[in-house]
Amino acid sequence: MDAKRLSHPEVAIACALAALMAATRFHHFGSAMYLPDASLAVFFLGGLYLRRTLAFGAYAGLAALIDYLAIAHGGVGDWCVTPAYAFLLPTYACLWWAGVWCSRHDRHGWRGYARLAGALLVATGLAFLISNASFYGLSGYFGELSLAEYAARVARYFPPYLVSAVAYVAAAIAFEALVVYGSRLKADVTQR
Repeated sequence: MDAKRLSHPEVAIACALAALMAATRFHHFGSAMYLPDASLAVFFLGGLYLRRTLAFGAYAGLAALIDYLAIAHGGVGDWCVTPAYAFLLPTYACLWWAGVWCSRHDRHGWRGYARLAGALLVATGLAFLISNASFYGLSGYFGELSLAEYAARVARYFPPYLVSAVAYVAAAIAFEALVVYGSRLKADVTQR
């Protein structure tokens, strides 16, 4: 499947997802001035719509490039760049492969949307666990902090982590539904 060229709609999706990541990755949780980081949603949606392993690698490279530019030229601190940074690959792979899994099933109708939502929730929870556990274990910052204390501290980050991923994916799925509905409506009008 990786050897096949992307179709024109897939190229548009790939570019839109890359632009979304580039526009939001500098500020992970967002603020009144910035949208929250869309990287989790980009990986899930990339798996859902593009499915190619090469595309996963391209988005992982883009994420690393954005992080480098943010640190080297954007005034963002490098506190998160530790040996645990490598665990972003399995973190994002959870979301990518959940998206690929959803692409193999009907995602329209209430069952399809429920399956998609369940896969997104499970993958986002697993991604949070991988990224935070690896940071706890490998960053070198938490030597005297117990796992329970660390879990209590990071638990407050899970809601925005989950909500931003769900919001971006929901917006994309709603947009897709509008496009599909619009094309069906147009086809009905031209058949009359």
